[in-house]
Amino acid sequence: MVSYPDAASADCALPIRRPASVSSHSSRASTVRRHRQHRSHAGGSTLQPQNEFPCFTHTGDVHIVLASGRAEARYLLHRLILTQCSAFFDAALRDDPPASAAAGSAALARIPSGARPPEKRTWRYELDWAAAAAADDDVPMLVPVAAQQTAPSPSPAQPPPARNKPVAPHAGFFRSVANLSALNGPAESDAADDTLRDYDNMFRIFYNHPPALDAVNIATAYVECKSLLHLADRYDALAVIGPRVDHHLLRFQGRLWKQIAKYPPSYLKLGYMARSKAIFAEAMVHVVGQWPHGLAQLRGQVPDPVIELIEDKVDDLDQLKLKIQVKLFRLSLTTSRGDRVSPSSNWLDWMAVSLFRQWLAENTTPPPTPILKSSRHLNDASTTISTFASPAPAPFNTGRIFRLLGQGGHSYLAHDECKRFLRLNPDQYNRDNLKRFERRVDEIKNKAKDAVKPVMRNFLELDLREGGLPYLTCTRIDAHDFPWDD
Repeated sequence: MVSYPDAASADCALPIRRPASVSSHSSRASTVRRHRQHRSHAGGSTLQPQNEFPCFTHTGDVHIVLASGRAEARYLLHRLILTQCSAFFDAALRDDPPASAAAGSAALARIPSGARPPEKRTWRYELDWAAAAAADDDVPMLVPVAAQQTAPSPSPAQPPPARNKPVAPHAGFFRSVANLSALNGPAESDAADDTLRDYDNMFRIFYNHPPALDAVNIATAYVECKSLLHLADRYDALAVIGPRVDHHLLRFQGRLWKQIAKYPPSYLKLGYMARSKAIFAEAMVHVVGQWPHGLAQLRGQVPDPVIELIEDKVDDLDQLKLKIQVKLFRLSLTTSRGDRVSPSSNWLDWMAVSLFRQWLAENTTPPPTPILKSSRHLNDASTTISTFASPAPAPFNTGRIFRLLGQGGHSYLAHDECKRFLRLNPDQYNRDNLKRFERRVDEIKNKAKDAVKPVMRNFLELDLREGGLPYLTCTRIDAHDFPWDD
């Protein structure tokens, strides 16, 4: 870890050169020495103070010290950049009133030529671990230590002005950054190291540098992105941090969609914080399809507008399924003259319709509530009544049944089921009747397949050809549905 000693002008001190008395007796050594003094030092040279992230020696005015028990990183950043990216810093580093600024400009105009320029205002922030421990908070916040008036370093050349958004770093940038590689290490990194990693990633994004997030393991990347978003939320910087997190996770492509399918409530929360339309919409389709399965994970964890959106989409889906169910129960077969089959017109065809309706009723109606069993235990002291009840059933979801109806074919009411059903009436059971009965069952299954097409649409990025889901994915998230302001 590279750290910079405190100095009167900045935390990043100038390098120490050898005194002029130390010289070589050979002219060749002198020539080599002069050559080294004049060559370029781009890419992290130690012979000149750097003016790039994380230490802008010439133009920085906000000192930030991140220190944990075993690691430390120092930054010298710009008030302008910090206030543009974070409402926290905007409130803490707000400009002086215009009157004061005008007075300062007038005073600067009265400075005689050749006099020492006015002192430069700087700020200093450090992590307050004590306050975080007292509040049982996992994330320590930056607190001001003392505002300083610092004289600018004498320099023959005018330092470059601060930019609203710095340009991309040159190739040697990372050689001059404080060594935080240990913070991205394996399991031995503790919470303090993770905190420093999150702060470093936040400042990197402020300066348009890519954050140091895992690009191989999506599970690790999720944890790092979630932690970074929580930190950005504390500093009111989600508008800046969210798009970079969104960009990083979307690079996983197919692996991301599979991971969202495994943990939809978790990614719904992350997508909301990152303002990621792709991640939020993908997770929302899963959550609505499984509702109320994810209610416990989302209640109190997301804002009310998100829960309201879920409930609205669930109501829309329920209304659509109810409309389709009514249509399914009205399906029937017709005779050669175009009349609906009945027990009197064609007993065998009517039995095919009856079998389909019975199967549909059993699979689209919640099972009956189990009867509670009570047993009374008597003893000499008192009477104890114990009630034994079955565990609460899982939420009833008809998505799997609609998917079977959408597949048709032999996915349900196959040959063996038709054969067992027809054998219940020995007078009607024979090979010819069985074949005719199966053909008529297939006819009504084809009608059912057409009826359920509206709920067979898939609005997921996940490729369902690799394996179907036991719930519906026909929920569509439109542009006006996202519960945040653009």
